[in-house]
Amino acid sequence: MTGGALGAALDLSDTIVAHATAPGRGALAVIRLSGPRAHAIARAALDRWPSVARAVTVCVVRDAAGARVDQAVVIRYDAPASFTGEDAVEIVTHGGLVVPTTVVAALVSRGARPAAPGEFTRRAVLNGKLDILQAEAAGDLVSANSRAAQQVALRQLDGGLSRRVLALRDQLIGLEALIAYDIDFPEEDDGPIAPTCIADAADTLVVALERLLATARAGELVREGALVVLAGAPNVGKSSLFNALLGQNRAIVTDIPGTTRDAIEAVIDTPTVPLRLVDTAGLRRAADPVERIGVEVSESYLSRAAVVLACADSPASVSALGAELRGKTCAPVILVRTKSDLCPAAPEELAAQQLHIAAVASVAASAETGDGLETLVAVTTRIVAGDALELGTDAPLLTHERHRYGVSRALEEVGEFRERWRQADVPAPVAAVHLREAVRALEDLVGAVDVEEILDEVFRRFCVGK
Repeated sequence: MTGGALGAALDLSDTIVAHATAPGRGALAVIRLSGPRAHAIARAALDRWPSVARAVTVCVVRDAAGARVDQAVVIRYDAPASFTGEDAVEIVTHGGLVVPTTVVAALVSRGARPAAPGEFTRRAVLNGKLDILQAEAAGDLVSANSRAAQQVALRQLDGGLSRRVLALRDQLIGLEALIAYDIDFPEEDDGPIAPTCIADAADTLVVALERLLATARAGELVREGALVVLAGAPNVGKSSLFNALLGQNRAIVTDIPGTTRDAIEAVIDTPTVPLRLVDTAGLRRAADPVERIGVEVSESYLSRAAVVLACADSPASVSALGAELRGKTCAPVILVRTKSDLCPAAPEELAAQQLHIAAVASVAASAETGDGLETLVAVTTRIVAGDALELGTDAPLLTHERHRYGVSRALEEVGEFRERWRQADVPAPVAAVHLREAVRALEDLVGAVDVEEILDEVFRRFCVGK
């Protein structure tokens, strides 16, 4: 393979070692060792060695001078039946900072090299245990901050997206074969393959690629969460509502207007789409420089919001809020009549107020009693997800910009081929070049070709030990 500097610097003949668990106070830590000398290095540091692979053995770990470092559990893996496809060892030590570090040092002193970020998973890719899409899913699973992201990552790790991409690649290769046959037998009347058959096959591919590309929005929502901004005048109950939705006190709640001077962000984990809830400073004309900065931060969030929860506790505050929001956001607005236990609003009154500020929905809610909170989350989720919600998390989703770019590239090339074929303005071998480029774009996605630059980009964001 040829390519990036990182790829050139990582030697597969090295045996690598790293913490597989986060450093810090904890009951246990896991040390991973992988490479051609993994077994020899581990045996030199341990007083007992598992007689068979995947058997758990209690052992004592010693440093290079023979001093006892820890009593641990060791598990041996024989190539190719390991995560990386190489000989590998996992040592479960006591937790904390000192014990795992001294165990790693004992292994390094005997010839192991500290692993680079993502190097274990990278080796799994290079040894054919995973493709690049599955490797990205492993990273997504580790960094998932919602149940939806977790489920999508698990399905990608199981190969759901890989199978879909490879199926499209096979369809493209089948279309290439039809073109090749047409080129090889030009003397046939109207060609051995009817031109309309090839055009129809191209149409089918375009539709399939468009459907896959359409999942990018759902993938982005699942991975990043949707920005939901609470906006309103000071002291209308935004922070109380924020805390009630989260089920904990994240924002300071007082009767003094203007308590929240900066935005506070937290994630609500719904079963479908995570909501990035933001409590902002009250919208108002602020004379104090610090308050003015807080209001500017609020307006910045409003300009980027996926949905705005417009909070008001009375008809007067609804009217004032409508004026404050005007021109500050293009996102759908949900009117939230806060303090519904103290200031109840009749349905017809709520509908009129919703119309007044051009909101797409309205909900009466009480942070004190919890009334309306479940409805508010359901309405927000439905609006923020839109059509993307109908896809669900069971279907393969494009969850990274790299995925979207690769499928877009393939779609563009197939579209160009279809146009050239219909126009018949270039020879068939020239038109077929677009199909070959579409195949290459999909192969780049799964790593079916040698692309070190892609590997460098994928694993740059991984943690050490993964």
